[in-house]
Amino acid sequence: MTGALSSLRIIEIAGIGPTPFAAMWLADHGAQVVRIARPGAPQIFPLDRDVLDRGRDWLELDLKSPEGRGIARDLILRADALIEGMRPGVMERLGLGPEDFAENPRLVYGRMTGWGQTGPLAHSAGHDLTYLAITGALSAIGPADHPVPPLNLVGDFAAGSMYLVSGMLAAILAARETGRGQVVDAAITDGVAHLMAMISGLRANGLWRDQRQANLLDGGAPYYSCYPCACGGFLAIAAIEPQFWAELVRQLGLSEADLPDRADPANWAALRAILAARIATRSRDDWATVLEGTDACAAPVLSLDEAPRHPHNRARGAYSGTDPRPAPLMSAGLGALREGRRLAVEEARDLWR
Repeated sequence: MTGALSSLRIIEIAGIGPTPFAAMWLADHGAQVVRIARPGAPQIFPLDRDVLDRGRDWLELDLKSPEGRGIARDLILRADALIEGMRPGVMERLGLGPEDFAENPRLVYGRMTGWGQTGPLAHSAGHDLTYLAITGALSAIGPADHPVPPLNLVGDFAAGSMYLVSGMLAAILAARETGRGQVVDAAITDGVAHLMAMISGLRANGLWRDQRQANLLDGGAPYYSCYPCACGGFLAIAAIEPQFWAELVRQLGLSEADLPDRADPANWAALRAILAARIATRSRDDWATVLEGTDACAAPVLSLDEAPRHPHNRARGAYSGTDPRPAPLMSAGLGALREGRRLAVEEARDLWR
């Protein structure tokens, strides 16, 4: 095994969204992850191949049967950590809760939910969008007249998977020092609230208005926004600092002396109209030729199909075909990417002996 986490043994109880992403990230960095899947479990997306499944083998077990629970228990007793995304209490009812593994005191028990293990909504159904809704983040994203779902990147994966991963790695480090594992209660709502720290700080200091498209980073500022080009594509500009703004204006063929003062929000509508008119005179790719590689802080808005072919992404090896490469890069190398395979029960019994 290769990768920074090659000494880790992790059991993943199959789930959706944030739990497989977290398991994929750990496997990408070398952890030995085995997924326990329910036989015949339906898929939300019937995929022939799911990128989130890469890097780990799987075993089908009926955890409602004594035999299935017994095999799962044996594996968990030999693991460093477990990942599960069931509703609170489900694993306990199966006899596989955190308190059921006293023989493995170093076990780190990673629990991924939307609402958390406690609280009035803990047992309620939900998805990324509903978790975002109660944090204030959703209300800040989108055009002025309505909020917009930011894919499920903010909730499931940023506030969910990556908070679970970081919490588990912290707990694993502590377990290696103390010999004692712990439960990691990763709630998407908690993670989103934490991700909003900078915005909350700006708001507390009177530097953020509680409305959409009225602020520096939410599309309100004309120098941090996206503009349509002559071809129908879009150009993203993010020239916040004065020196970057000056370079953008110069590259666009405009003069700062002729533009309204961008520091005054009262001028933003007029400034936006000037920028929009200028950017609309050329195609997206024409502007990319002019602006990329300069300090104008501008980039073409690429489609999902175009992104893997961008020269920077290609130079970085950010994609393998259309699959995102593991990230971040590590100087000593990443785990070896491989397709997982289905384990037979006999193989599983001998795993990690």
